[in-house]
Amino acid sequence: MADPSAPETREFYRTMRAANPVFFDEKTHTWCIFRYDDVKSVLMDWQGFSSDYGRLLPGSLLDRVFMKNMNALDPPRHGRLRGLVSRAFTPRAIADLEPFIVRTTNQLLDKVSEQGKCELNSDLASVLPTAVIGELLGLPQSDHLIFRQLTEGILANLQKAMNMEPLDVRMDEQFDGYCRQLLAERRARPQSDLLSHLLAAEVEGERLTDEELLTFCRQLIAAGISTSGHLISNAIMTLLQYPAELNRLRADERLLPSALEEVLRFQPPTTVWFRVAGRDLELRGQQIRAKQSVMVFLASANRDETVFPEPDRFDIGRTPNNHLSFSTGIHFCIGAPLARLEGRLAVRAILDRLPELALDSDGPLEMYPNMIFNGVARLPLRFRPSSSGSPGA
Repeated sequence: MADPSAPETREFYRTMRAANPVFFDEKTHTWCIFRYDDVKSVLMDWQGFSSDYGRLLPGSLLDRVFMKNMNALDPPRHGRLRGLVSRAFTPRAIADLEPFIVRTTNQLLDKVSEQGKCELNSDLASVLPTAVIGELLGLPQSDHLIFRQLTEGILANLQKAMNMEPLDVRMDEQFDGYCRQLLAERRARPQSDLLSHLLAAEVEGERLTDEELLTFCRQLIAAGISTSGHLISNAIMTLLQYPAELNRLRADERLLPSALEEVLRFQPPTTVWFRVAGRDLELRGQQIRAKQSVMVFLASANRDETVFPEPDRFDIGRTPNNHLSFSTGIHFCIGAPLARLEGRLAVRAILDRLPELALDSDGPLEMYPNMIFNGVARLPLRFRPSSSGSPGA
């Protein structure tokens, strides 16, 4: 997807909201939804706009990409699975992760702070969320590197699936093999981690199968790692592109939470999402038939001028800011509080520990080539080298 902040993309969204807010794309045979109110109504109406791609469109691109994960289910099973998983994302559970996130962030910054330059994605933004997911799953520190390598393979295969390219079956097999071994260890010696909890839990009187657990692990990687990683790098990129707002934030760090919400609106980690019409229905006079694909443009909804005054202005103090970047309704992102915490702690540490921070690139930044996730492929930074060690955490 194109950069939501690029002038041509903003103009395209503006034109579609005004002239074709509900548009059928003959090339992809998909209904495209652009206005905020329409996008929100689609996401809220799980009966009219289903997430059960496997049932309604078996073997389709959507079925292939989402592979029956929790985001590809409707009630009642969706609610039961979400109820199990949500216990790992309670406010208390998220707060308990803060010391680990702070410590890991500082360790990563220690490695680059004396160099005067870094590539933020590979040095921190993609590494930190992987470590956090590993902590949730109860992985030993010695496994974090191999887990990161395996997750990179899963994310690469997700991109290939969306592009209808052949998958690297070897990477999937290695990931599945590692997770199956981990499941066997947790069955033999349960711990206080998320996997042990899911192994002991029941849905509709039955334990989750290994396949369901493997699917959940994949979903954690695709959603948790990509969303948090893109939020961190998008935040630093956007703040550097708008130095007046960066100076405003440096002058008042209390603005950091609202600054991250504005980044989520302005450069959302996810630009589009999908549904399938569960029945024949009408939207803005357009007849949508059962089993037709529907794509909601979250990035366009976040720029809707009827909801957000001066939508193309980056304002870290914007309020209210009811963006749809984490979706809404029953499929509201369960990991949103964790992504926000990671983003807040990481951005604060980066700004505090890398003085005179600036983009280390003369040309335009390359956006990540993905039809769903939005972020920069590389974010080279320069800063004044520091000889000081990590602050206490």
